[in-house]
Amino acid sequence: MPDRKLVAGLDLGSTKTCAVIAEVAGDLPRAPIAKILGVGLAKNSGVRRGVVRDIDETTRSVAAALKDAERMAGARVPDVTCGIAGEHVSARGSTGVVAVSGEEIAPQDVGRVNEVARAVSLGRDHELLHDIPQEYVVDQQHGISDPVGMTGTRLEVEMYLVTVQATAAQNLRKSVQRAGYRVADLVLEPLAASYAVLTDDEKELGVALVEVGGSSTGVAIFHEGKIRHLASLKYAGSHVTSDLVQGLGVTQSDAERLKERHGAAYTPLVDAGEMVSLPSTAGQGARTASRELVAHIIHQRVDEIFQLVGREFERAGYGSGRGAPAGHGRAGARSVRGAGARGTSRDRYLGTRRQRASAAVRRAGRAGVVRGAQKCPRWHGRAGSTVRRLTRKAVRTVEALATGFLLIPPISGP
Repeated sequence: MPDRKLVAGLDLGSTKTCAVIAEVAGDLPRAPIAKILGVGLAKNSGVRRGVVRDIDETTRSVAAALKDAERMAGARVPDVTCGIAGEHVSARGSTGVVAVSGEEIAPQDVGRVNEVARAVSLGRDHELLHDIPQEYVVDQQHGISDPVGMTGTRLEVEMYLVTVQATAAQNLRKSVQRAGYRVADLVLEPLAASYAVLTDDEKELGVALVEVGGSSTGVAIFHEGKIRHLASLKYAGSHVTSDLVQGLGVTQSDAERLKERHGAAYTPLVDAGEMVSLPSTAGQGARTASRELVAHIIHQRVDEIFQLVGREFERAGYGSGRGAPAGHGRAGARSVRGAGARGTSRDRYLGTRRQRASAAVRRAGRAGVVRGAQKCPRWHGRAGSTVRRLTRKAVRTVEALATGFLLIPPISGP
């Protein structure tokens, strides 16, 4: 029986490391098929915004994730392909022009023109990650994807060069090598994710891929089958967790659990009367909060992230006037976790400084409203359920006003 062709992929994120081992089959190289044999997952706190901050912690996470994947697959892999992303990734366009050496364009001519386009200064601390031909031009004829065999005298190429910070790439390789593996190749994560979640038709029409991670959000725009724009935003899932910490007065780990179990990215999807128990210390006593408030906090931060994504579209020239006909794809669901990410509103977010400053006001407002309502004779009467329902609504309104998460629209003139 011939040896199986195994490949391994590694994704080092800010919160976890993911590893996968697959067997490559199908009609190679035109129509490869990957059969997943094993997956592994391990917590990781050694990477921040795509840059290794703690090599020892990253090495431990890589080793744990790959060992789990190998155990499930029943095979060992010597080398892995690693994804890389972050604010240190940059991209630029480059052109190359050569004269065709013979009567028709040969592969050697394509190689020469690609080499000319790659011959640009990348800076002292950057290395080339990908060189992606956007289109070839033969004697002023644009839109050619493969010029080999065509007749012409002048060959041009428009190339998209993706570079990464050399030290960031070296520390990533060092972390994997210390875990006992060799880095076969580095791949831009948004580009790799596009093969998993986008179709060729979507890339041809025009589509944006938004990858929400733990500490950064990646944006990639595709048009006419090629990647056209890359960006990394510094707001992501960890900021949602931090908002819950400040707004609810819980620890970071408790906020993460609340986000995963009770979170929603769109407030109208949550039942207004549903309450959730908040983790508390012995001094705090039992505490509860409306799930609507939890969703509202998440909603505002997610909405801010997508507003920044929209501004990035405008900056890249793909705004409202020239949008993505095929829509937007999303990846990285763990960090925002919860329903409704597609339907976030356009409310303004006021930040956490106001939350901290008004924490006492929120608690006083809750106590005052409840005590005042309990003095009402109708509280214990037949209409008590209505009074209690209105009281709960008033409490939520006071909380939201105090924390700055509820905005009262101005009254329009006559």
